[in-house]
Amino acid sequence: MLRREKGFTLIELLIVIAIIGILAAIAIPMYKTQTIKAKMTEVTNGMSNVASAVAAYMQETGGWPTAGSAALIQSSLGVSTGALSRISSLAVNQGVITAVVTAIDATVDGRNLVMTPTSNADGSIIWNWTTTNNMPPAYIPKR
Repeated sequence: MLRREKGFTLIELLIVIAIIGILAAIAIPMYKTQTIKAKMTEVTNGMSNVASAVAAYMQETGGWPTAGSAALIQSSLGVSTGALSRISSLAVNQGVITAVVTAIDATVDGRNLVMTPTSNADGSIIWNWTTTNNMPPAYIPKR
């Protein structure tokens, strides 16, 4: 009886390496996008807290607040944003909240994320997310 050698052929190894390469080429960009979205959550949550304070201010006073810096936001709206490390500046102008994103990725760093309020006839407020300087649409919240 002849004894046959056991093991993988070169073709089988090349096919496995090609499959792993294809999977890596798909997975790495998706992973990068998801990590940026996860870091952007800190920005959107911070802005949502300020939006709640802006809405309360509007309900109490009947007008939109203006606070050009984080210190004014804390003193006039009662929301501290000092612990937010991913926002370099935050401002409220006539109810419109603008945050400059930092320390996330070159794709979004230095770009603005904007929340614009719209009042309904029943007095409720709808917040719309936009940008003023080309934030990639994948990182702008839908609602």
